[in-house]
Amino acid sequence: MRGGSVAVVGGSIAGCATALAASRGGAGKITVFERADARLRDRGVGIALHDDRYEELRRAGYVAPEMPWAPLTRRVWSVRDGEADHGRAVGEQPFPFRAYDWGSLWSELRRRVPEEVSYRSGAMVTGVEPDTDGVTLRLADGYQERFDVVIGADGYRSVVREAMFPGAGATYAGYIGWRGTSSDVDGLPSDGRDAHNVVFPGGHCMIYRIPDGVGGHRLNWVLYTRPPRTDGLHPDLLTPTSLPPGRLHSELIARLRALVADNFPPYWALRVLRTPPETTFIQPIYDLEVPRYTSGRMVLVGDAASVARPHIGGGSVKALQDATALEAAWVAGSDWREVLERYDAGRRAVGAAMVALARRMGGAQVENTPDWSAMGQPEFDVWWQDQNRGSDRSSGFGGHSIKTE
Repeated sequence: MRGGSVAVVGGSIAGCATALAASRGGAGKITVFERADARLRDRGVGIALHDDRYEELRRAGYVAPEMPWAPLTRRVWSVRDGEADHGRAVGEQPFPFRAYDWGSLWSELRRRVPEEVSYRSGAMVTGVEPDTDGVTLRLADGYQERFDVVIGADGYRSVVREAMFPGAGATYAGYIGWRGTSSDVDGLPSDGRDAHNVVFPGGHCMIYRIPDGVGGHRLNWVLYTRPPRTDGLHPDLLTPTSLPPGRLHSELIARLRALVADNFPPYWALRVLRTPPETTFIQPIYDLEVPRYTSGRMVLVGDAASVARPHIGGGSVKALQDATALEAAWVAGSDWREVLERYDAGRRAVGAAMVALARRMGGAQVENTPDWSAMGQPEFDVWWQDQNRGSDRSSGFGGHSIKTE
C-alpha cells in the first residue's frame, strides 16, 4: 500500500523509528510533532540492548554498528559486607548487552529519518479528533491538520492514547527510580564490562558504563526503592510525571543519600554520592496496558502503548520492534484496515507479556526483596529462575525476539 498522509506524535527514539518505518512502508507524506524544543540529544541516561535483539534490529535496519556503544558481558549482584570495598557478590550471570547513551542513540536515529519527513520541534499536540477515515490534530499554537493516520509515539502520557482509550493512563507501581550519570569511570572493575547490581532491603541499584557520545564514557546508575511515606516529601506520584533536579525535594534526596551510605559497599556508595546533583532526577515507575494497539485510524507504539517496568531491559527494544512490526504490516497490507489489524495482532500480546514479566521482577527486586545477605550463587540462581518462569531465550529478560512473532 503506497501513499497517504501520516502524523507521528512524539519525536524521540520511538518517534524517529516510527517515521522511518512509515517512510519504508510507503507513506506519501509524514509529519513528526515533537513537543520539546530543546535538543533531545542532551538526555544522557543509559539504555541497553541485548545482543540478540540488537542483531535482529540491525538486520531490520534500525540500529547499526557505528552507533556509539559500550560492551557489557557479565552482571554482578553484590551486597554490603562490612567495609569490604566492593561488598560480597551474591550472584553472577552472563549479561550479553550493548550499553548506549539515550541521547546519542536518538541522534543516530534522527539522522536516519529521511529528509522528506517534516520534523517539527516545539510542536505540542493538544487535541486528537478522529473521524471515519482520518484524524485531525490540533496544536497549542492553533495550527490544525487532518491526516489519514495518526501514530502515537508520545510516551506514557500519550495524548493519542487518551483519544483512543479515555482514562487508560499509566498506573504508579509504588516505587521510584533515582537516576544519575557522572564522569566517574576511572578504575571500574573488569574494565567497565560488568553491570553491577547493588542490592539492599527494599530495592537495588543498577550501575554500568555508557558511551558519552564524544569518544569517552560515563557512569550510569538507577536506584529503585519505595519513597518514604512522609507528607509533603514528594508530589503526587499517582499522576504520571518525572522530577528533574530542580523539583527534587531536599529531604527526599537526603533520605536517598542516607540509604546509599548505609547499604552500599564503600566503592559504589562513593560513586553514587559523588554524582553531580544537576545530572540526577527521579523517575516514578509505572505500569500500562491498553486493550488494543490500534483504534480506527489511530496507532500506538512504544511507551504510548504499554509501559513495562525497567527491570527487564527491554523498553527501547520494544519501541524499535514496534516500528519494525509496523513497517512489515504496512508492506504486507492492502489497505489501512489490514495494515492496522496486522500490526495490532503482532504486538498486543508481546506488550502484555513484557508488562507481566516486569511486574514479577519488580515484585522480587523492590517490593518483596529476599534476604540478600543469606544468598550465595545457588540461592541466587533459584531466585532468578523463579522470576523468569515461563520465559526462554527468545522471550524474557532483554525483550522479545522478533523471530517469535
